[in-house]
Amino acid sequence: MPSPASSPSSAPPDTGTRHITATIVLACLGVFVSYLPVVGVSVALPVMQQALDASTEGLQWITDAFILPTAALLLTCGMVGDLFGRKKTYLAGLALFCLGCLVCLTAGSVVQVCVGQALTGVGTAALLPSTLALIGHVIPDPRARARAIALLWTAALGLGLTLGPVVNGLIVAHTSWRWIFLPSLVLAVVTAVIGAAVLTDSRSDRERHLDVPGQLLAVVAVTGLVYGVIEGGSAGWSSARVVVAFVAAALAATGFVLVELRSSCPMLDMRLFRARAFSGAALVMAVTLFAQVGLVFALSEYFGLVHHAATLDIGIRLIAINGFTVVLGPLVGRLMNRATPGLLLVTGLVVGGIGALLMNVFRAGTGTGEAALVIGVLGIGIALAMAPITTIAMDALPHRLGGTAAAANSALRQIGSALGPAVFGVVLTHRTLATLPGHLASSGLSPADQGQVSGLVSDVGIQAGAFLHLKTPASTGQAQAAYGASFTDALHTCALVGGIGMLGAAVIAVALIGIRPARAPQAAPEAAAHPAGAAS
Repeated sequence: MPSPASSPSSAPPDTGTRHITATIVLACLGVFVSYLPVVGVSVALPVMQQALDASTEGLQWITDAFILPTAALLLTCGMVGDLFGRKKTYLAGLALFCLGCLVCLTAGSVVQVCVGQALTGVGTAALLPSTLALIGHVIPDPRARARAIALLWTAALGLGLTLGPVVNGLIVAHTSWRWIFLPSLVLAVVTAVIGAAVLTDSRSDRERHLDVPGQLLAVVAVTGLVYGVIEGGSAGWSSARVVVAFVAAALAATGFVLVELRSSCPMLDMRLFRARAFSGAALVMAVTLFAQVGLVFALSEYFGLVHHAATLDIGIRLIAINGFTVVLGPLVGRLMNRATPGLLLVTGLVVGGIGALLMNVFRAGTGTGEAALVIGVLGIGIALAMAPITTIAMDALPHRLGGTAAAANSALRQIGSALGPAVFGVVLTHRTLATLPGHLASSGLSPADQGQVSGLVSDVGIQAGAFLHLKTPASTGQAQAAYGASFTDALHTCALVGGIGMLGAAVIAVALIGIRPARAPQAAPEAAAHPAGAAS
């Protein structure tokens, strides 16, 4: 997606203060709406599992059905906005989001929930680049735009991630899980009505066309990778369909790079990655979201299946992971003026990595207070890291490539988010099943009861923890203790994966971005990322 600055082919920006403020507010509302379901649905998974009789694999698909189309279609939706208008794309995204919520509101099966989630994912793919472009249209100055995105847009994203679990917890506590999609629906409708009346439209300042081959290859690559990970956990890694999925993903990814390098109008200009700071920020973004969303998925299951916490309690326990992004937003903004973004980013990644690793102290009976302290450390780290990532990515390239950089960064954000639940779900299932026999052997259960519990978990998956008391009434306490210890072992493995991932991202940030102030001139990235055939 090219720079959203005005041109003869686009409507001139209205520089009135009221219009600028209204546009920024509507852009932030758009991203807030689109991120409400991301974690909000995750905390309701234990309730949805019982209501829909869903397997662990099914729950992973409920989460990834939303994220996959977002990741696969985000860059193309940016192009659609460039061609047909950012306001139109924004409103279309809200309409698709509403349709998806309606489908989920009437869902009676996992498949229907996945269809609704996919529709909201497509809507989000249209919303994210258009909200960034709307801000860029009314704030053409690159540094002012970067500040608005890093502080306001990112805060709106964090607020959606924070409030989603709490609002959904309140709803599930008093009514059916289906109604968790109603607040998003109502807010999206109101936002669309106001946006249709207030926003002005804009288009790209250079001729563009849809990159159909690139889009098709991107869909195959992203979907094949996530499908292979999820199915590999249930069908086995040597299964024919899993091998085919990974091979298709690898071939499609290779083809995507080759097509984009040769395209006169690429969906993702691969030359962007010649800028070391941009490459570092993009990679760090993907790894951070992989760890963040994956750990939210794992912790939601842990609190629901081991602690048997209500949905509202789960939402409250997880609020610190994203809540600090909102609360500490102004402080992080001031810190970026005093310390280099690279230093702040590395600090956040190290703190977040330590927070993830501290989850290894969790036990099946860990209290809420102790869990909140550990989760708070992770949340502070994420809050310190998120705004600098966006600023570094936007500042690494010249102004005219700001839109393209934002869309590429968001696409990698979504790919990391999609892989998180897929990978962590597989880890939870495999580690729980692997360690369960040992815990059952030391539980005091009879061999017959051990076989019954082991067989139930093998057949149903980790979701068996929700109804062990119904299947093994004579030995409920011992069975649940063994299951809880096994699941907690699996959570420890997830914590290691997430923590090492974030610490590894810190090393990448030091190597590619650095912690010293960046040099003022941006001529090198401009030259590297400005191919002859891609003039503005």
